[in-house]
Formats: sequence, C-alpha cells, structure tokens
Amino acid sequence: MAATDSTGPAPAIRLRGLRKEFPGHPPVVAVDDVDLDIADGEFFSMLGPSGSGKTTVLRMIAGFEDPTAGTVELAGEDVTRRPPYRRDVNTVFQDYALFPHMSVRENVEYGLRVTKVPRAQARQQAQDALDQVRLGDFGERRPSQLSGGQRQRVALARALVKRPKVLLLDEPLGALDLKLREQMQVELKSIQREVGITFVFVTHDQDEALTLSDRIAVFNRGRIEQVGTAAQIYEHPTSAFVAGFVGTSNLLEGPAAQHLLGTTGRFAVRPEKLRVHPAGSAVDEPHARGTIAEVVYAGPVTRYVVDLDAGSATAPRVVVLHQNGTEPTGSAPHRGDQVLVTWRPEHLIAIPDPGL
Repeated sequence: MAATDSTGPAPAIRLRGLRKEFPGHPPVVAVDDVDLDIADGEFFSMLGPSGSGKTTVLRMIAGFEDPTAGTVELAGEDVTRRPPYRRDVNTVFQDYALFPHMSVRENVEYGLRVTKVPRAQARQQAQDALDQVRLGDFGERRPSQLSGGQRQRVALARALVKRPKVLLLDEPLGALDLKLREQMQVELKSIQREVGITFVFVTHDQDEALTLSDRIAVFNRGRIEQVGTAAQIYEHPTSAFVAGFVGTSNLLEGPAAQHLLGTTGRFAVRPEKLRVHPAGSAVDEPHARGTIAEVVYAGPVTRYVVDLDAGSATAPRVVVLHQNGTEPTGSAPHRGDQVLVTWRPEHLIAIPDPGL
C-alpha cells in the first residue's frame, strides 16, 4: 500500500529506520538507523569515506541488498521486499559493465529487448537516449572504440533508456582521470537537468559532491552526520567530522581556543578565510602569532602551514590558503618566517560538543 503524506506529494525516495547488519561475531553494522527523504527531480549525493555505509544504502534502494530493519519507499510505495526488476530505478556502476561484442546501440537497446519492447520502438528509444548523452552518431561503434568518458555516457544512456523514476550512480566517475572527471561532472549535471529525473550519486570525492549536488548527505560509520546543500555543508558543518571531511578545516579547541579566541569550545575555520601577514604588521582583526612550517605552491593558490603560538605545549598547526597573483613579486612569506595569522569572527564555525 502506498504511504501518504498529508503535507504534499511523497518524495522520490523515503528511508525510515534503515539498518543493515552483515554476519560476524559480533555482527557488522554497515548502516545504522538511517532516515532520509530525497525529493523528486533532485540531484542528491551520498558522500563519505570507504566503509561509511553509503554504497550499502544505495544497494538497498536498488533492491540488491535486503535491509535488516527499516523500510524503503519509492514515490510513496513500500518496496522494501520487492526485487530489483520490480522497482522503477536503474543503476550506473563504476566499471560501466558494457557488452564488448555488442555495438553501442545494441548495448543501450539490451534492457528494452529483454523486456520484449518491439524492435522499432526499442531502436527509437535507444537513439533518443544516445542523443541525450550527446552520442547520437556513435551507435554503430564498439565500446573498445570509445574513450573512457564516452563509455561512461553509454552506460548512462543504457540506464536512462527505460526512463526510470530514479537513477542510482555508484561512484560512476571513479575510473576516469581528473580532467575527464571534471568534464563528466558538467555533463552529468546538464543531463540530469534535461531529463528531470531523480539522481542519487554515491561518491567519496568531496569536490565532486559539492559541484554536482542539490543536496548532500554526509555518511560516517553507518550513520548520516548531516544533510544539506553544498553551501550549508561547507559553510556550516554540524560536527567535527563534517568540518574535516568536506574540504579542509582548521579545528581550534581546548586551551588553544581559550588562548586564541578568548573562549572555550570547539571551533573550525576554513583555510581560505585566514590571512598571513609579516610579523610586524599592524592589523585590526583578531590574530595570532606563528611560524611558517611549510609552503606549498599549487598554481592558483599557495598553501601555508603555520605553527601558531597558542601559549601552550599543544599549539595548533593551521593551514592558510592564499590566492596567488594578488601580492607584489617577492613579498610572499617563506618557510621559517614569523607571521601574523588573522581571521574575521564571523568566519569561525562553532562545532557542537558530541557529548552534549
């Protein structure tokens, strides 16, 4: 029976109390009491390190794994015990899984032919799907004649050809080199906008999730730490794990926070929000003295690693990200230089104490 929601239409995906245990002594809890709603037409990413539970959640949505407890609903219907072929979803995997002996068009048609779609209709739908991924002229080629990015788009066309309500993508760009991966990120987002269906994207790459997603769920040890837009996750992390995993963050706590900030608690500040100045500079912003420990030139930016003088033996080391090209030639600090590190109070992020 379909679940109803009196406040509006049911989400594309609704997970309630989802749990997955694998046999062991004691059992291994891969997913621990996950609740999640994903809206219709949303590009949603599940982000986390290896072993955090994100792929297991994706497999339970697809029907490849049975939950130990909890429910999976698609468009308001409970599909928890429904086999994969009876769920209106399709999955794109990292390894593409294309048939090497078939042409591109035959690969895309395959799922339609299995379900007895008439030949002429299957061919037209396959052509439409190839046009959507900008490979309309590649139908007669073999997968071996395509680049990695083109093979990925064929796999995407094959998943889209049956017009599922939800497309699940399990680290689909992981096998591509950096430049191609960045190009495919743009392609994926554009295709998702055009087809208008829900994409659920699993990745361990923070930049990928921030670039692509309408919203992100950050996973850690089988649980969701935070759900929000890319800006919310990055600018307002709700835990030390999220602050450290999504991008780079400098964490100040204990005696160091008391000495540097004049208050107790746990605070994070992003490297690009900090500035370095020569030690004798007159500055109006809050600041701390420190010594440059490392200088890493990375083209558009330089990364300074600074050991702060925090008035204790546990002085923190912070990273400062500096945009290159904005200072006079030869004025950049060097390793061993004494500097002032400044920040603006509004850029400090208060991190809740996990014990509270």
